[in-house]
Amino acid sequence: MSRVALGFIETRGNTGAIHAIDAMLKTANVEFVKRVEIGGAYVTALVRGEVGAVRASVEAGAEAAAKVGELVCTNIIPSAHEEVFELIGIEK
Repeated sequence: MSRVALGFIETRGNTGAIHAIDAMLKTANVEFVKRVEIGGAYVTALVRGEVGAVRASVEAGAEAAAKVGELVCTNIIPSAHEEVFELIGIEK
């Protein structure tokens, strides 16, 4: 993977996050990076992979999360800079 994309889904509550992660991993060839509990019941799930796969997985994850809980937001970084990976504590 030369261009590594990062995909984020933020939910309010753990149930939505778990459903989102399940849908993201089943939909496209992405790697689950981590789940972060931010506080105030906010949970962020992070995946990485090729841009198209990450986009498809985030769309599916957002739909799944919204069905069972509160979807707060989604975001995709199509070609993340090396320092972004360092910032969130993962290897590129």
